[in-house]
Amino acid sequence: MSGTLYGLGVGPGDPELVTLKALRILRALPVVAYPAPPEGTSFARSVVASHLSPAQTEIAIRVPMTRSVAPAQAVYDRAAIEIGGHLDAGRDVGVLCQGDPFFYGSFIQLFERLAAGYPTRVVPGVSSLTACAAAAGLPLVTRDEMLTVLPATLPEAELEKRLKQAGAAAILKVGRHLPKVRRILKRLGLVDRATYVEHASLESQKVMPLEAVDPASAPYFSMILLRCGGRDNQ
Repeated sequence: MSGTLYGLGVGPGDPELVTLKALRILRALPVVAYPAPPEGTSFARSVVASHLSPAQTEIAIRVPMTRSVAPAQAVYDRAAIEIGGHLDAGRDVGVLCQGDPFFYGSFIQLFERLAAGYPTRVVPGVSSLTACAAAAGLPLVTRDEMLTVLPATLPEAELEKRLKQAGAAAILKVGRHLPKVRRILKRLGLVDRATYVEHASLESQKVMPLEAVDPASAPYFSMILLRCGGRDNQ
């Protein structure tokens, strides 16, 4: 009998936001995998480091920080083979994922490669979206309102088109794309309604109006929240 593959959401960074279910499963796993930069420590691992055991086998999936898709895909191909070997041997494997595994989660890469061949379970985690809303004290949507979630990596014209149609929006993966997003929001008359959040739930958390943000300092894991309805320019 093969092992089971677990996608474990470990939340946005605060260890107290890891679910009891994720911790219960994590402590029982013989093998734990997690994404990591080419050098240095894994953020996802750091969230649950105090709960790991020396007896557990660890697999660091070192993903290159490049705009090209091919190198990362090759890394996930190799990781799927290594994890599959443990599953074939009957060992359960848990893959740690920052936030929620199915919300822009790196676990999706392994899910697509392995779920068809092995029993797979996903444990949801607190997502960056809800963590940022809580940090900013901003309700996202209520009643019959609609929320549009957009990656800042979209081309400028596409991002502007989507924001024109949105009632409320969350823009993820801001980082170096902040100047582009700010240009769009100024054109749409929305910049004064935009709240910027970075490192939600961590001690390094920052919440501020978008206009106050230094574009050179915005990390990849940052988000802009805004209500778009009732624009002055519409």
